[in-house]
Amino acid sequence: MENPLGDYLRARREQVRPEDVGLRSVGVRRVPGLRREEVAALAGISSDYYLRLEQGRDRHPSVQVLEALAAVLRLDADATAYLIGLAQERSKPRTRLEQAPDSIVELISGWPDNPAYVQNRYTDVLAVNPLCAALSPNYSVGVNLLTAVLLDPREQTLRRDWEDLTEEAVGALRSEAGANVDDPRLKELVGDLSVRSERFRQLWARHDVRPRRGRVSLLTHPEVGDLELHSDKLVVSGTDNMTLVVFHATPGSRDAELLALLGSLVASNDEAPERRPSERRTD
Repeated sequence: MENPLGDYLRARREQVRPEDVGLRSVGVRRVPGLRREEVAALAGISSDYYLRLEQGRDRHPSVQVLEALAAVLRLDADATAYLIGLAQERSKPRTRLEQAPDSIVELISGWPDNPAYVQNRYTDVLAVNPLCAALSPNYSVGVNLLTAVLLDPREQTLRRDWEDLTEEAVGALRSEAGANVDDPRLKELVGDLSVRSERFRQLWARHDVRPRRGRVSLLTHPEVGDLELHSDKLVVSGTDNMTLVVFHATPGSRDAELLALLGSLVASNDEAPERRPSERRTD
């Protein structure tokens, strides 16, 4: 039986050193991080009760208990909210064909200067404009971006910040998943990446939580060279956590010039006449 609350508590407990919480480390410790009884004592609960939480025999502790545990485990606000969410009733898995709203597709298609795409909670690309598609061939409808970034060697060449990006992306998937570990699409994605990517296995086991936020992307594009682009992530209202991601360069910067150059290349390709076999001349 899945035990997301217990798994998360165990993973975070192992990452806290005794000295981080004012304890002296005496003798040989057989486990990394804090012992269960140390966490329980610092949180003001019994060792038996904490053991039941980790083993999944009690899945619905009070918010007060969870906040006390979060303080001991040195969780930030996002990770604390995630911990509390794990103890709530799970929603039933929903399966449906997702499609970006037509109005959003029309909106980003009309942007000649800003790369943009829409993704769902699993990082499947649902819509993309031409300038964004020019950044990477994996900005394409139907591509799972997390899978592409982890497994496609071209992405590691493209992204100078690949290490940071993959860490953030796996943490964001963990945040999106919450307690819905029975979600068929999530199970399929996590299972596939766990088999195919050592990097994913390591990051997923850490149980880091990283809500999706804007970031600066460092790219080395094969046509225009190094780019530093800001990306903003906007929730698409009326959808099941779809996100609109928009890239932009600092106005007046070299990056803005290079992005404009890439845009001109895209426009040139779009305007090029279709090549057809030349007709045979007859005299």
